[in-house]
Amino acid sequence: MSQTIAATAATERAPLTFTVTPSTHARSAAEREAILADPGFGKNFTDHMVTIDWTLDEGWHDARVTAYGPLMLDPASSVLHYAQEIFEGLKAYRHADGSIWTFRPEKNAERMQRSARRLALPGLPARDFIESIKQIVAVDGDWVPSAPETSLYLRPFMIANETFLGVRAAHKVGYYVIASPAGAYFHGGVAPVKIWLAADYSRAGRGGTGAAKCGGNYAASLLPQMEANENGCAQVLFLDGETGTRIDELGGMNVFFVHGTDTLVTPRLTGSILEGVTRDSIMQLARDRGMTVEEREVTLDEWRDGVASGAIAEVFACGTAAVVTPIAQLKGKDLEIGDADAPAGEITMAIRQELTDIQYGRRPDRHGWLTRLDAPESRA
Repeated sequence: MSQTIAATAATERAPLTFTVTPSTHARSAAEREAILADPGFGKNFTDHMVTIDWTLDEGWHDARVTAYGPLMLDPASSVLHYAQEIFEGLKAYRHADGSIWTFRPEKNAERMQRSARRLALPGLPARDFIESIKQIVAVDGDWVPSAPETSLYLRPFMIANETFLGVRAAHKVGYYVIASPAGAYFHGGVAPVKIWLAADYSRAGRGGTGAAKCGGNYAASLLPQMEANENGCAQVLFLDGETGTRIDELGGMNVFFVHGTDTLVTPRLTGSILEGVTRDSIMQLARDRGMTVEEREVTLDEWRDGVASGAIAEVFACGTAAVVTPIAQLKGKDLEIGDADAPAGEITMAIRQELTDIQYGRRPDRHGWLTRLDAPESRA
């Protein structure tokens, strides 16, 4: 059976049934509260994890919730040699009434299926993806913090764990979900950042894996990110790999340009840019405001000239972790665009506020984007 056939069969079968084995070494309430008081990001993890197995013959099976702990991997596991892996990132938010929700998980499920296809991994049905998120919240819901701008970061990921060194798609795969409480991304308020132009490096190329959410793309950004940090910048910006003139995206975020007061522009999806859930949501909110939204080619020259003339009024980046980050200045070798001391733009901050208000249940969810995790699904 081919993996394509196996993935198709998986979508036609009944939903997975999860077994739950509670951890025997779960943290006490006092230990958990001490962590939630200052969780940071990606440093602490909850008491449980989700695992689902896949084999070429059986498809997806043995869905379970167990104690968080190390994975048992053979040194010859395919993922360690050929990087056949993908991941997702989304958050669980505690609303004022104590309920727990997540934001557009079906979009993450769809993107994970696209990433799986590109990395020759089996597609996990969206219903099982969403159920896996609900399952970990069902046992670790107390780990969802309630302080302003905090959340429980959810990390689903998939790896090829077959013991085999031949170069082919693996016949054995594991899907997992782990969770980590996350503090406010910006301590002391949202602050505009400086970003660094990676003139000597590309994040992805034509026909590559840029549109997939896989670790290799992030590994390619780490050396340029070190260069950015050495130059006093918080993030790195990549140009297209073909001409080196078009804006692609940051190391882990999409980028937007505000023209005047009524037009929002973002680079079009070319196959080398990750299709962000936050990106898609911002475009919808901008249209709701009556703004014109353009997905098109944006060149470095247009950015430089637009800022110089005032045609580009604001620039910001977006992603799951920081939601929306104002960009004050782009720096590079013999390059400076914008003012390092520029304040956050009015439209940037208004969109950020509206988006986070929806996520935390502070304003109506007009588009049905929220899914409740701690009870049968309902809408805000």
